[in-house]
Amino acid sequence: MTTLATQVSIADALTTVTPGGLPFRFTAYDGSATGPEDSPIHMHLGNERGLSYVLTAPGDLGLVRAYVMGDLEITGIHEGNPYGLMRMMLNQLHFERPTTAEALRIVRGLGWSHLKPPPPPPQEHLPKWRRTFEGLRHSKARDRAAIHHHYDVSNRFYEYILGPSMTYTCAVYPTADASLEQAQYEKYDLVARKLDLKPGMRLLDVGCGWGGMVRHAAREYGVRALGVTLSAAQAEWATEAIEREGLAKLAEVRFLDYRDVPERDFDAISSIGLTEHIGVRNYPSYFGFLLDRLRPGGRLLNHSITRPDNRYRSTGAFIDRYIFPDGELIGSGRIIAEAQDAGFEVRHEENLREHYALTLAAWSDNLVTHWDEAVAEVGYPTAKIWGLYLAACRVGFERNNTQLHQVLAVKLDDNSNAHFPLRPTWGS
Repeated sequence: MTTLATQVSIADALTTVTPGGLPFRFTAYDGSATGPEDSPIHMHLGNERGLSYVLTAPGDLGLVRAYVMGDLEITGIHEGNPYGLMRMMLNQLHFERPTTAEALRIVRGLGWSHLKPPPPPPQEHLPKWRRTFEGLRHSKARDRAAIHHHYDVSNRFYEYILGPSMTYTCAVYPTADASLEQAQYEKYDLVARKLDLKPGMRLLDVGCGWGGMVRHAAREYGVRALGVTLSAAQAEWATEAIEREGLAKLAEVRFLDYRDVPERDFDAISSIGLTEHIGVRNYPSYFGFLLDRLRPGGRLLNHSITRPDNRYRSTGAFIDRYIFPDGELIGSGRIIAEAQDAGFEVRHEENLREHYALTLAAWSDNLVTHWDEAVAEVGYPTAKIWGLYLAACRVGFERNNTQLHQVLAVKLDDNSNAHFPLRPTWGS
């Protein structure tokens, strides 16, 4: 007698949870298929392990696991830039949670054995509960481990993606047709102009990456600049770049937690892409520390990815396990409020959301151009992860799921003087 377990195909199960249909072609190893036959994009689930990944980690995590391990194959896109697929999945694909009865029917039909999760890909970071062995969330030890996971992949790999500037933060495009390098220069220069940098000033750049802001401030403005990063690989690359460019008398990058910087009375502080790693609950101590390190009249420029609202929610499993472990985002309103509560006077803020979508498109293009070298450097699975990540983030900024805000603040002197002009002087 035919049992119920033989009556559910993988395509049937997928159709149950996507009542609006798929915008791309899907086939599976059991011979089932769904979605438009003429779609240029084709997704194929190749084996039972891939099905187990999908069933045991619903949502993006299971799909990513199967994709990284090669169990889920995608054609019709370049793996270095699957932007077309990401747009389809985020704009046209709508999942609907099945009823309890439907879920039981699907599981019985596909086989209970598929509910035993296979080992995750080696590129995946530990789940949050196991990270407690590395320390409490956002402790110095655990932050160091999280930064190591993301930034110490390979300096050469980052060179392929980021280009000569080695700048892994949102660029500022003066025109839509500007190059990535022109836009990254403009970003650093906009930060410098907002901070009103002048020769002889002292700048602290927290979470300095490969030293782009430090080198720009020293080279273009004659500023004595100190950068700190929790990535040993970044610090090594930045130090070599400083020496190569003849900036050692003005610029320095240390492998150091920003909380351990001993110097005080800086004229300016830039934080470009660090706030995402701080943890929302740690904002009071973060902004308090930065205020304490500024002289009266000193300015802070905080540049960070934000939410379009101020409701707290965790990042998705893919981002947390593969890209930014322990990363947290919140709206610009919360950031401004925390800076004000710490004692800063906020003078200006702006949203650069569209600029980040353009930046990510340029990084994806770089990855495609250097695909063979990137795969040789970090391996095929890691290169695929980055292609997926950059494309998905681009769609996120285009859809206003995420934003990028610059917040300019000042430490008032004892007379409440901000040492600020009546009107902004930095231009666009």
